[in-house]
Amino acid sequence: MARTTMSRRSLLEAGAGALAGGAALLGAAKAHAAEGRRAGMGPSKANEDVIRKYYAGWEKKEWGALDILLADNFTFTSANDDDHISKSAFKARCWESQIDFIERFDVEQVFGEGNEAFVKYLGRTKNGKSFRNVDYFQLKDGKVEAIECYFGGQFGFPSAASTRER
Repeated sequence: MARTTMSRRSLLEAGAGALAGGAALLGAAKAHAAEGRRAGMGPSKANEDVIRKYYAGWEKKEWGALDILLADNFTFTSANDDDHISKSAFKARCWESQIDFIERFDVEQVFGEGNEAFVKYLGRTKNGKSFRNVDYFQLKDGKVEAIECYFGGQFGFPSAASTRER
């Protein structure tokens, strides 16, 4: 059997090359996994159904349909001075003050993983105005535990969008 000798420099270069190659493969695998999530892997079908029923409840103007989806410990947060408000405060401050302005929600994208999801939507008011927001949902056992609403602009809720000049 022939014996091959290598210098330490050659060994280090070979090892560095192997590490670089392994890192590239790992990076490609992570990118592929992220692409898979963007391509449709996301919240479970059941959680996505809950989210879509939430927006449908607003459109149908049925508090009972929303109430059944919201956990007893539900909280809502938005930039409109709502900091983890309770379900009853959400009903009084958000539902009752905004429901008469809403025509519909066009859910444009639902993405996330497991019990968390982001929803991008276009809200449409009864007088033809619109607003775009992103809501972050936390779900557990088929219920919405928390929503954080990120307004797409200064007219990010139905009454503000309805009363704006243009």
